[in-house]
Amino acid sequence: MNLKRVARELVKELAALEFQQPVTHVYNPLVYARKPYEKYIDLYGQGTGRAILFGMNPGPWGMAQTGVPFGEVEHVRDWLGVCEKVGKPDCEHIKRPVLGFDCPRSEVSGRRVWSWARESFKTPSRFFAKFFVANYCPLAFLESTGRNRTPDKLPAAEREPLFACCDRAMQRTVETLEPSCIVGIGAFAESRARAVVGQWDIPIHRILHPSPASPAANKGWAAAATKQLQEAGILT
Repeated sequence: MNLKRVARELVKELAALEFQQPVTHVYNPLVYARKPYEKYIDLYGQGTGRAILFGMNPGPWGMAQTGVPFGEVEHVRDWLGVCEKVGKPDCEHIKRPVLGFDCPRSEVSGRRVWSWARESFKTPSRFFAKFFVANYCPLAFLESTGRNRTPDKLPAAEREPLFACCDRAMQRTVETLEPSCIVGIGAFAESRARAVVGQWDIPIHRILHPSPASPAANKGWAAAATKQLQEAGILT
């Protein structure tokens, strides 16, 4: 199974799920930003034996705009070379408009991830020879105020069927890419990797999440992530 098919199967499965307040809007960029996501896959989703960097779910100014995991607009367009037409979610929050590559906002987490990749590896080809970046869950959950709600904060009745869908997609992604190891970007992604493929013969590691809500990340995320990858033997 290739990664495009993995995404399409996941979209079908997620379409059957329903979410209640405090979640009022659910964005699925694999639907309305399918073109840039599939361009990302065409360019960088081929090959086996790399480390997969798994994030949690889209941020409103990152993947929710570009369809690319941690997809801060400037880096996706200017460094990754992805700039395709983006549509609109079925129900758009007035405070979190989807403007695609015209979005003027910069997502901090995405900027930190792709700035680190660019500064460390210089070219996308060198970075993607070593890594692939994916998200565990493709859905962004917004409350009435526009506040982002992460998947782990959903009630169990909603969280469990969501995780079942995303677990299957993670398993299919790992089967497709046959990675040398899996790296959770943050504790949540690491925990899902251990739950889903922890019994497989694949090393699982964790690096600090680049969120601006993390005091440790704000003290120098790139240096911290590099050190953790070196300690895991992934970078020399």
